[in-house]
Amino acid sequence: MSRNRKEKKVKAVPAGIGILVFILAFGAGVRSKFAIQPSWTKEYSVKWSDDVGTLQSDLPYGDRDANKFDLYLPKDSSKDSYGLVVYLHAGGFTSGDKTDDKDTLAWLCSKGYVAAGINYTLRTETNTASVLSQSNEIKAAMPKVVEAAEAAGYHIDKMTVAGGSAGHCLAMIYAYRDGKDAPVPVVFTYGGVGPSSFVAEDWGIFGIGYDTDESRIAGAALFSVMSGESITPEEMQDGSYLDKMHAIAAAEWVWNNPVPTVVAYGTQDKVQPFLASLRLKAALEESGVDYKYFELPHSGHGLQNDNDIQRQWTETISEYLDRYMPVGTGERK
Repeated sequence: MSRNRKEKKVKAVPAGIGILVFILAFGAGVRSKFAIQPSWTKEYSVKWSDDVGTLQSDLPYGDRDANKFDLYLPKDSSKDSYGLVVYLHAGGFTSGDKTDDKDTLAWLCSKGYVAAGINYTLRTETNTASVLSQSNEIKAAMPKVVEAAEAAGYHIDKMTVAGGSAGHCLAMIYAYRDGKDAPVPVVFTYGGVGPSSFVAEDWGIFGIGYDTDESRIAGAALFSVMSGESITPEEMQDGSYLDKMHAIAAAEWVWNNPVPTVVAYGTQDKVQPFLASLRLKAALEESGVDYKYFELPHSGHGLQNDNDIQRQWTETISEYLDRYMPVGTGERK
């Protein structure tokens, strides 16, 4: 059978349906990750209480309704300086909220970090929010988060940015693309299953990247929504679409600010294509940065079928936090 005849058998997902499937699946992805939680995950989750610290909710950082963040301040306020950990929520860029990660943020705060969850404008049927606009909102939020911590008496001298799925995508964009402009040094980034590369051939699970008109139409529609740029089928064909995806392709920015990184991806992922994550791995390797890349061979977007590797990934995150974000011991004079 010829290559052309094989290609004709590949059905590209119609543009509108493809986008709908993408956002629904992405939105469900990481939030369903621990539907049945392994017992060991309790070590990395804390229920918030006044014994942990002080919570400041819905602090503004911009003019949009969603431009709010929550700040978790540790009980011990006597240290000379604190590390800030920002954790960005999942939800397929169309749903989710900073409160979804409150137990994770409480755990970070219990370790002695100032922690923050940030909301960003979600894509809806009535707006044009994109991964690009969301990443720019996150960039605008960071100085406000640091200012709020400083105003509360917690001097911030370094930060980590992290997240899951969509939040992981935005965290990597900030760390690599915007990290040099951060109000304090970004010293670490971590997360799981966030898209970092948008080469069409890697996104075959959505029926794009094939040499057919239908595939190019679907790819142009999906990538236009994500990039916030108008992409045509002709640009999908000649490859110029990649220029318009560059701003949100975190793997292409690793060189700009190569910070230590811990990530995890499932080889069976039908939401964030696994092939795209290999480009991130290659960029991390080429940069010479201290990184750990965990590959879960039996897991999809929820990373739920490889318990031992999932635990290694989580333990490594904790180890890297201790290494690059050591909690200060010096008290204010």
